[in-house]
Amino acid sequence: MKLTRRSFLQTFSALPVFSLPSWAAGREIGCDVAIAGGGVGGCAAALAACRAGLRVVMTEETRWIGGQLTAQAVPPDEHPWIEMFGCTASWRAFREGVRRYYREHYPLLAEHRANPRLNPGGGSVSALTHEPRVALAVLHAMLQPYLASGRLALFTEARPLRADVDGDAVRHLAFRDGSGAVRTVRAAFFLDATETGELLPMTGTEFVMGAESRAQTGELHAPEQPQPQNHQAFTMCFALGYDPDADHTIDRPDEYAFWREYVPQLRPPWPGRLLSWSMSDPVTLQPRQVYFDPTLQARQPGLNLWLYRRIIQKAIHEPGFCSTDVTLVNWPQNDYWLGNLYGVPEEEAARHLKRARQLSLSLLYWMQTEAPRPDGGAGWRGLHLRPDVTGTADGLAMYPYIRESRRIQAEFTVLEHHVGTEARMQATGKKAEDVAAEPFPDSVGVGSYRIDLHPSSGGDNYIDVSSLPFQIPLGALIPKRMENLLPACKNLGVTHITNGCYRLHPVEWNIGESAGALAAHCVRRRLRPRQVRNTEKLLREFQDELMRQGVEIAWPRLRPR
Repeated sequence: MKLTRRSFLQTFSALPVFSLPSWAAGREIGCDVAIAGGGVGGCAAALAACRAGLRVVMTEETRWIGGQLTAQAVPPDEHPWIEMFGCTASWRAFREGVRRYYREHYPLLAEHRANPRLNPGGGSVSALTHEPRVALAVLHAMLQPYLASGRLALFTEARPLRADVDGDAVRHLAFRDGSGAVRTVRAAFFLDATETGELLPMTGTEFVMGAESRAQTGELHAPEQPQPQNHQAFTMCFALGYDPDADHTIDRPDEYAFWREYVPQLRPPWPGRLLSWSMSDPVTLQPRQVYFDPTLQARQPGLNLWLYRRIIQKAIHEPGFCSTDVTLVNWPQNDYWLGNLYGVPEEEAARHLKRARQLSLSLLYWMQTEAPRPDGGAGWRGLHLRPDVTGTADGLAMYPYIRESRRIQAEFTVLEHHVGTEARMQATGKKAEDVAAEPFPDSVGVGSYRIDLHPSSGGDNYIDVSSLPFQIPLGALIPKRMENLLPACKNLGVTHITNGCYRLHPVEWNIGESAGALAAHCVRRRLRPRQVRNTEKLLREFQDELMRQGVEIAWPRLRPR
């Protein structure tokens, strides 16, 4: 029988299922490390702690671990040196695992199978655009030895409910599992890898959210007044295929009339309607024209959004396997900034989530019926949602792509003048070709990404400025008071501004991996995290341990981007 994509999914989409280890089967669970959130940082933290021989519980709110990579449907966004250096060994193993999965299981044409830098989707945003299900399979394979041996207990469709805190330490965390049962986990360390920093208010850990003021941080691009409700846009991503011979037009969304006419009221101004091919250039804030062409026939300058986050390219497979390319829609046109998902009452957050879904469906309907085509026509009725890609009934992602979290008040907070190119030049008096990010003696990892803030609920247009390849300081992983709670996601000690470059996939992975390794190091040696940071001998021992595990803690000399 000829292998088609449909038969392929039936064969390879099943993931290993393990029963819980005996020590985690009851309502009261004891372990070494409890991780709330199974996203990119949570998975990396679990790998690090399990690798060290600890018993680990990890909970994940959705059915899929992997966060940005899977449930949020966002292909990895990485720096230009990622194939050579600038990430941890385990992130590199994940990346190679994705390529190996395609080579071993997909009917690729020989030239693509042999390509050592295979980009499965051929998207322009990344050197490794790929399907959420493949990321999910690779993450499960990486965790499988610890699931099989009983070292890791994984609870999906599980969300934290409440915490029991004694002074400066968390004692227990209650969560509701996928069956509806409430379980309580007791651990030496609790890691918050949730997308919005849910454990921080739950445990009374001091935190900030939104934008700090310039008086608080001294940052070049900070506002004059603190704006705790000013959060970056979140996005309901979706997967899109194209069949030129069919009409897949969806029912007109309930809020289509609103979104069709919506003109963002931002500072500086947006160039017109949100649903258009004209947008603000993130860097210059001047009007920027993009276009959309799923046929790939148009020959015009500028970005074709169909290619931007393409995750399946028909042309690299044997004939008959794929009927269409597939792209993931995570564009300015479906960024939602009319309200927030946390720091507001639950019913308000639910209303904004519903409206964000309406925005994404309205964008699709507009593309199907009214969007200008390069050939002068309007709409592509053959565009269709791909629920098989997102693992949902409606084709929208399982979970919103959240760019900004609550953030701990940390022993050390990374500021713009530590990592921003212009701010760093002002702080040091050096020229662009000579300037480097602040070196952190307590570095536990590296990352690189522009300071990229999307339009915000406070009415700001893009803040997108050059940054320098940076380090992750251990002090940013240590709350100023709590002793056994660590951030393992975007909730470390950064600001609204520097969150813009610490929030992407490989950096979040490094944050989670270093947090998991720190918890394991402290459990084995009966230490507190701040002891490790503030005692030179202990700090060097921990950094040496990280480097032996393949965590890079310093950059070679590089130019700003």
